[in-house]
Amino acid sequence: MRREWELEDLIACWTLDEAEVDLLANKSGATRLGFAVILKFFELEGRFPRREDVPKAAVDYVAGQVNVDAALFGEYRWSGSTIEYHRAQIRRFHGFRETTVADEDKLTFWLADKICPVETSRERLRAALLARCREDRTEPPTPKQIERLTGAAEALFEREFTATAMRRFPVSAAAALEGLIAVPDPDPDGEGEAGAAGARSFLQELKEDPGPLQLETLLAEIVKLERVKVIGLPEGLFEGVSEKVVEVWRARAMRMYPSDFAAAPEPIRLTLLAALCWVRKAEMIDGLVELLIQLVHKISVRPRRRSRTS
Repeated sequence: MRREWELEDLIACWTLDEAEVDLLANKSGATRLGFAVILKFFELEGRFPRREDVPKAAVDYVAGQVNVDAALFGEYRWSGSTIEYHRAQIRRFHGFRETTVADEDKLTFWLADKICPVETSRERLRAALLARCREDRTEPPTPKQIERLTGAAEALFEREFTATAMRRFPVSAAAALEGLIAVPDPDPDGEGEAGAAGARSFLQELKEDPGPLQLETLLAEIVKLERVKVIGLPEGLFEGVSEKVVEVWRARAMRMYPSDFAAAPEPIRLTLLAALCWVRKAEMIDGLVELLIQLVHKISVRPRRRSRTS
């Protein structure tokens, strides 16, 4: 929740209505103020706050409405039977219920099936989970539980994502991808046998951008593109997931050495290599168009320059 509030926003969001005031009838002092603040916070956020989540401006504004000194908010007890009773009252008032283990399982599967295929940010997963809880009128899990659920959803999605990719790979494509890493890691000192250096060159080339603008660069990129096409990745390989999900897997593959790939389970290994080839193929096609345009422009400029100097 934001920390700074203008007066008009406080009035719009933190003003107690008649039904809410009725809930305060048998409460006084810190208990009255604490309950009122939590009540309004839950209405706004769909969850119960921690002490540090509550903006001071909201406490001051609510304190004025319930005729309690704002300083007494510091005396409100954030654990024990009183706050548990308050939470139960607030849930009933807003028509919410506590989240069960079954609810947590449903949230995990929902995140894995609906959100993970299109979102890669853990923050967006958390936001989606909270929105789903509010829609279902269930109190969201604690922050620690939310981290556990989003992590479980990501793991579940990864298993399904890689299993789906494996089902779509032709046997020949899987073998070609494995061939990309059938080489030793690069020698950090630039030394080693010439055969090993040559064998690992294509995986390294896949990770490199084109060289200087010249005809040789264009031809080299064409050869590289053809070698990627020969792998035989099927159309629709990553159908059902967003481009940014595939890009995340490609970025992950870009940081890995052959030994890193070899150490990964086969579905993850092949999916990472496929994502690298898939994205680089699209980039190479776009890059070739740009290279060709620049090269043609470079060639066409030379005669004009010669004519000016003749």
